Amino acid sequence: MSEGKKEELFRKIPKVDTLLKEKEIQELCSAYGHGAVVDGIRQCLEELRRSAIESPELFASKMEGLGAQIIKKVKETDALSVCKVFNATGIILHTNLGRAPLGKRQLEAVLETFGGYSNLEYNLETGKRGKRWEHYAGEISEITGSGGAIAVNNNAAAVTLILSTLTRGKEVIVSRGELIEIGGRFRIPEVMEQSGAILRETGCTNRTRISDYEKAINENTGALLKVHTSNYKIMGFTEEVSVEELVELGEKYHLPVIVDLGSGVLVNLEKYGLPHEPTVQETLKKGADLVCFSGDKLLGGPQAGIIAGKKTYIKAMENHPLMRAFRLDKCTIAALEATFREYRDEERAVKNIPVLRMITTPVNEVRERAQTVCEALKSAGVKEKVEVQKSRAMLGGGSMPTEEIPSYAVTVMPKSESCEALAARMRSLPVPIIVHIKNDRVILDMRTVSEEELHEFTEELKLLW
Repeated sequence: MSEGKKEELFRKIPKVDTLLKEKEIQELCSAYGHGAVVDGIRQCLEELRRSAIESPELFASKMEGLGAQIIKKVKETDALSVCKVFNATGIILHTNLGRAPLGKRQLEAVLETFGGYSNLEYNLETGKRGKRWEHYAGEISEITGSGGAIAVNNNAAAVTLILSTLTRGKEVIVSRGELIEIGGRFRIPEVMEQSGAILRETGCTNRTRISDYEKAINENTGALLKVHTSNYKIMGFTEEVSVEELVELGEKYHLPVIVDLGSGVLVNLEKYGLPHEPTVQETLKKGADLVCFSGDKLLGGPQAGIIAGKKTYIKAMENHPLMRAFRLDKCTIAALEATFREYRDEERAVKNIPVLRMITTPVNEVRERAQTVCEALKSAGVKEKVEVQKSRAMLGGGSMPTEEIPSYAVTVMPKSESCEALAARMRSLPVPIIVHIKNDRVILDMRTVSEEELHEFTEELKLLW
């Protein structure tokens, strides 16, 4: 392209001030602010200048849609980075997608609390300052059968608070087979080090006996710690020490027994076709002094580290300096209280807590969802090969790593693009859809797409074709 032609195109590019006088741009300024709109205009004009260098045709195309491009640019810039997505991966507790989604009552509690002032640290009966954990501690104790309870911002913080309060400067005995990495490269030995406790390993990776614990006890022992290996499984020639054995040993030497359940569960999952997973209630009944677990895994609540156990130990943690650093905010407290309220009745919990509902939904219902989506896409004229196939969903989030749940998926075999390209376009939808690829097909597992989401999910898919 000649220099003269480029100069001619450059002269056609409107000035910022001229664009700001247009009605639709003024409306944009009212909604998003003058500065944000000016930045958007300048970015679009720079793209227009680059197109003028490339070709007159591209320049003409961009000039014709300049107003729409400016509106889109401003809206994209203003959009929040964290956004809603549809989880069609079949992984129920998908760590990268925020783990446990909250149910209607949980969300209502958050919105009501966050939308204005609340009695977060105010006792309405006395008219004086209250404690923020009073909103949820009693509920947790009632459901779990513990003497007391406290919650912090995640389970790693819960372990840190327990050990810092009870065993700072003292040895904590742990089986070598339970020195797990809990995600994000955080490991039990490192968490223990930060708490000020001293790690005392015992036993072997695959076999640890109660005699190994007893041999490791000395005058500087502060506690016995058992970590439930919820994110991996050792098979074959194995042996581990039970909670009952540790409790008996702890009583003999007057040492507290701490159990880190990781992904805590409050209902018996065997009733729903899954293997036994130790519940918080049964672990406390076996005599554990303290049990800690996550709020946003199998519990189905907000991110939190929950500690339940003997009241004397809980009181000590309430007054520990780390408690202020680890304490929950008002939104999490509202969601946590609402979560445990659902557990007052197990049937209500299974119905209203999304994680439990996804786990327990009959496979026939999942198949019906898949058929509904498949038929809707075919009716919309989608030319790709779309089918309903059997699938296997997973719990995820470090919970029961070897267990799978029967499911159904909508599979798409694209004709004119790769599976990776189609998956990328799904991620660019107004509400992104996250999928996985297998056997040259894009797999949309329907166990993790709820009945309430189904219509919007299907309409989003239709935008692709």
